[in-house]
Amino acid sequence: MPNPTNLTAGQSGSIFIIQDATGSRVVSWGSYWDFAGGTAPVLTTAANSIDRVDYVVRTTGSIHTVATLNLS
Repeated sequence: MPNPTNLTAGQSGSIFIIQDATGSRVVSWGSYWDFAGGTAPVLTTAANSIDRVDYVVRTTGSIHTVATLNLS
């Protein structure tokens, strides 16, 4: 996900990343996306898999992010 524009502290939401029937799609994260341990998770790449990324905007340059992988 590229770095979004017009960020406001306190904004929050969820992003569902759904693989198509082929799978193997990957996501690159912009520098504003902050993950625990400083490393973005490796998302599920199996065909038709679903990952959920929840986020809260801390500042105009920092988005705290948590991923739940391989939802069923």
